[in-house]
Amino acid sequence: MVKHLDNEQNNTEKEIEQKQEQENEQGYFKIKKFYFVMLLFVVVIAAAGITTIAFSFGDEPAVTVNNQRDEFNKLYTAYDTLMDSYYKDLSSDDLVNGAIDGMFTALDDPYSDYMNEEEAASFQQSISSSFEGIGAEIQQLNDSIVVVSPIKGSPAEKAGIKPNDKILTVDGKSLQGMSSSEAVLLIRGEKGTKVELEIERSGASEPLKITITRDTIPIETVYGEMDKDKIAKIQITSFSEHTASELVDILNKYQEDGMKGIVLDLRHNPGGLLEEVKKIAGLFVPDGEVIYQIEHKNGTVEKVTSQNSSNMDIPLVVLIDGGSASASEILAGAVNQSADVPLVGVKSFGKGTVQQAKSFTDGSNIKFTVDKWLTPNGSWIHEKGIEPTHKVELPSYASLTMINPESKLKIGSNSEEVKIAQEMLKALGYDIDNTNGYFDESTENATKEFQKKEKLKEDGVITGETTNELMNKLREKIQKSDTQMKKAVEVLKEEMKK
Repeated sequence: MVKHLDNEQNNTEKEIEQKQEQENEQGYFKIKKFYFVMLLFVVVIAAAGITTIAFSFGDEPAVTVNNQRDEFNKLYTAYDTLMDSYYKDLSSDDLVNGAIDGMFTALDDPYSDYMNEEEAASFQQSISSSFEGIGAEIQQLNDSIVVVSPIKGSPAEKAGIKPNDKILTVDGKSLQGMSSSEAVLLIRGEKGTKVELEIERSGASEPLKITITRDTIPIETVYGEMDKDKIAKIQITSFSEHTASELVDILNKYQEDGMKGIVLDLRHNPGGLLEEVKKIAGLFVPDGEVIYQIEHKNGTVEKVTSQNSSNMDIPLVVLIDGGSASASEILAGAVNQSADVPLVGVKSFGKGTVQQAKSFTDGSNIKFTVDKWLTPNGSWIHEKGIEPTHKVELPSYASLTMINPESKLKIGSNSEEVKIAQEMLKALGYDIDNTNGYFDESTENATKEFQKKEKLKEDGVITGETTNELMNKLREKIQKSDTQMKKAVEVLKEEMKK
């Protein structure tokens, strides 16, 4: 058994050479008297959508072009022709940025992208200690912008944004054909300002319009609680620079309090830094066992193994869902296949590629796919996902979206929001004749019953305070009736008997 974990910060600044020559830096966790070394692969990352990518910085451009190369003749001719003959004055920077962006569009790879200076600065902000926006990870998929996962506790999560929601417009502006970086610039904004998203959701009869108030999004990634049975329920929301140390700190605390088992919740975790995943996997995967494999362009395969000689001997169960992507899937696959840890939930997202990023001296950068990653047994889960050991769905009402408190739903109203309100009331135990989106007498009566119980104005109209309280009560019910967490605890208790 592990008695205590200490985390020591590595104060050596990470340096990444322009030609990808890396010097391994050392840091460690201390478990009793044992140490396990963590090599810092800062350049290589595994991230879903647009976040937590490690950049390659240098004093010289990351990419240089020899203008004598014949394959660029057509490009130079097009550039010169436009600059000389186009009927308006053109910006040289715009044309060059457009040409680079076009190369990445030609890749047809949602995880490879060119970011201009503004986009790169916005992205860099997202991996700092906090940023202002709605708090949702997105990616470009088939010329559309799709939500990978909302961040825990964010305005996006509170508004009911779900994994796989397709964002059609932002404040009326279509996102069709935009890159994820371009979409982020529209969605982000100052704290307190509002943004309206038009969402296409599977199963919804019409697009949903959701107004979200932007806020400061803190990048705290580990949350936990321990129940009366000494079972620690720990959620990792993403893998950023300090996630491993945050997890070590919380495990220290719970271990001192007599922790007997762990449910590690990776639901709605869109991924992050590969190195952080390696550190965390090393806590649970025995020394020498495979964490993941990297398949290079030339077909060679490199196995990355745990370097922990004293891993935690505490029963573990991991929760996954459709919002668990990339680095989350690496961790889930590692503990499942190399440490026989059960997975509970539903199939994960399915991102099996590794990206690398390089910066230009003007502040712009490129990120591009360099490798495939494989699970310990050699499976490539890209666009397939990881199947759980125990498949458990959440109740259907857990996927309901937010109702705009400014909407006034009353007798005679007929809309998607009425349908959502009816389903919420029904989930909370109120009698509703149907949930077809038409606000009828039974819906009014159920609304009055709800208002009476919650000591609100009994007018049978769903708006303002009634809307907010309705959504709060549903959120509480979802948390209390988390079927996936309940199953994870049940499975963990069986593991604890072994």
